[in-house]
Amino acid sequence: MAEADKEKNNNLSRRDFLRYGFRAIIGLGALSVAGHTLFSSKSHDMVWQLDPDKCIQCGRCATRCVLSPSAVKCVHAFAICGYCDLCSGYFRQPPFALDTAAENRLCPTSAIKRTYVEDPYYEYTIDQSLCIGCGKCVKGCGSFGNGSLFLQVMHDRCVNCNECSIAVTCPAKAYTRVPAHSPYLLKKAAEGSG
Repeated sequence: MAEADKEKNNNLSRRDFLRYGFRAIIGLGALSVAGHTLFSSKSHDMVWQLDPDKCIQCGRCATRCVLSPSAVKCVHAFAICGYCDLCSGYFRQPPFALDTAAENRLCPTSAIKRTYVEDPYYEYTIDQSLCIGCGKCVKGCGSFGNGSLFLQVMHDRCVNCNECSIAVTCPAKAYTRVPAHSPYLLKKAAEGSG
């Protein structure tokens, strides 16, 4: 009889083991699916962005992006622009003449458009379809002007790589992950105006 009880207890323990083991496997599977969903939803809530106050205009945004042309484009903070006749983000320094001839312009793709407003003011707009994100205009504007031009990752173009190839090579460590609901970073000077 003791042998029969022992066999019965072994059968129950095997049955219990299989039942609880099966439940544990299902539970672990559900937890892994939930964890993956939570992790992937968190990563989609964050996007890459360039901090314009850290950017040193090294030119890598134009060459290191997985997209061609780069998802990084120049933007213009009109609120802090001086609308100068001699815009250092538009003209080479020193320019041969203050006209729109290619040899006078800093932008290699003619992405900056100069429009006369009234003497001595001009408006400078960026044609983002032509901008390659080289930062030459940003460097010029920051060196001799008020820094109203700066670079930003455009999220209608960016594929939000898990590890941004520009961020990996950025010498200024200017790239960071920001919340997708507010994906653009203004320059400190632009935040105060407006």
